[in-house]
Amino acid sequence: MAFATKTSHGLLALLELAGAAAGGGRLATGEIARRQGIPERYLEQVMAGLRRGELVRSVRGPQGGYELARPAERITVAQVVQCLQETRDSPTPEPATPEQEVIGQLAAELEMQWLSQLESTSLAALSTQRNALVQSQAMYFI
Repeated sequence: MAFATKTSHGLLALLELAGAAAGGGRLATGEIARRQGIPERYLEQVMAGLRRGELVRSVRGPQGGYELARPAERITVAQVVQCLQETRDSPTPEPATPEQEVIGQLAAELEMQWLSQLESTSLAALSTQRNALVQSQAMYFI
């Protein structure tokens, strides 16, 4: 179960903002786009969705940009998915065979587990994992 491109880009942007929030700063869309290799015009659409979902807020002016609307610990991946990803529900016909019913039950169970994982994963947890990766990849030369 993969994320839609829009959701992946939203999560990347939020991770950048979480890093900036640690230093009390904001980031412009252009800076996030450059760092993550996302087309800026597309990222602007993603950020508008995150703003409508009240996950980020924009600040105008020379020191403006985007910032998290609340602490990263209080933003879950499920909220980002809900805000950006198209609904995954599609009308399914009633199972005609026992095999279809078994497969449908499996799909429903997987969906529940997926949603549970997303609801229990915060932006702060993802940020911590990212920071650990960056730290482990740092090379020191003497």
